[in-house]
Amino acid sequence: MDIFPEHIIAAGEFKAKCLSVIDKVHDTGEPFVITKHGVPFAKLIPYSEDNHSRKQYYGCLSSTIRVQGDIIAPIDEPWNAASNEE
Repeated sequence: MDIFPEHIIAAGEFKAKCLSVIDKVHDTGEPFVITKHGVPFAKLIPYSEDNHSRKQYYGCLSSTIRVQGDIIAPIDEPWNAASNEE
């Protein structure tokens, strides 16, 4: 009989069985969802060097922005930042 059905565990039970849950996640590679009052609260996943590399995040949004036109040149209309008018 498995003490962790469906890889979902209540926070109180997780607190009592934390080390065995961590070992199971490490051994099987399957994540656990930790709930509080039946609501998913946290997810325990196995550690991987690939998942925590700074290289993974550097430049990951580089293709999501497209600049159209000159964004540095001044506009032709006068503008006062202190003014309440739009």
